[in-house]
Amino acid sequence: MTLPTDKDKIYAQAHEAVGAFQFDESVVAVFPDMISRSVPGYQTILTGIGELTKLHAKPNTQLYDLGCSLGAATLTMLRATDDIEGCSIVALDNSEAMIARAQEYLQAFHHDTPVALHCADICDFVIENASVVVINFTLQFIDPEARSVLLKRIYDGLVPGGILILSEKIHFDNAALQQSIEHLHLQFKRANGYSELEISQKRSSLENVLISDSEAEHLERLQHVGFESAGIWFQAYNFAAFLAIK
Repeated sequence: MTLPTDKDKIYAQAHEAVGAFQFDESVVAVFPDMISRSVPGYQTILTGIGELTKLHAKPNTQLYDLGCSLGAATLTMLRATDDIEGCSIVALDNSEAMIARAQEYLQAFHHDTPVALHCADICDFVIENASVVVINFTLQFIDPEARSVLLKRIYDGLVPGGILILSEKIHFDNAALQQSIEHLHLQFKRANGYSELEISQKRSSLENVLISDSEAEHLERLQHVGFESAGIWFQAYNFAAFLAIK
């Protein structure tokens, strides 16, 4: 199912002052176009979420999509749980606009797996009896000091053998490597039609809002909260998807 979308032109015109990026109505209206033109490998990550859900989802457990935005990962998990008895999905986001639009998309998709949508802060939400938890490009927007606490709560809420699928923009500690891979990402956005003005203004809006970690920081944090098995299962430039198994 392809989500309907408008063209992302949020930063196409010069702004006198570029405010901090927010997941408001203007972003909701163009979000599928924005993420597909900005995040290399995004569709591959969604496909992988579906396959990993089929492999690890257990009967009579809950699946969580934390920071669900418009519900793309939720829809992927729905397709993957058709034959798994007793599963239910909990999807939440702290943007009311995102949740409202996600509800519209879900109502248009026939499925038997129950889905509960919540407008809530994922740092305050109870995770329990979970076999699959997805955090798709969301942890990077959370206060770095709160990230370990959230991941520990997820770990504690997973059943044995349960998994966390974590997708994030990452950075590289080596300056030359960071510069080269950032260049590849910029070329990806240029090839997808973004102008230099759009790229510059979007970067300014995300400064101090999206705070990335390195691969090593992610893996150390996952190990620290209890995951013994964790690693990258997909990477495209400076975007990586991690799998952690309890």
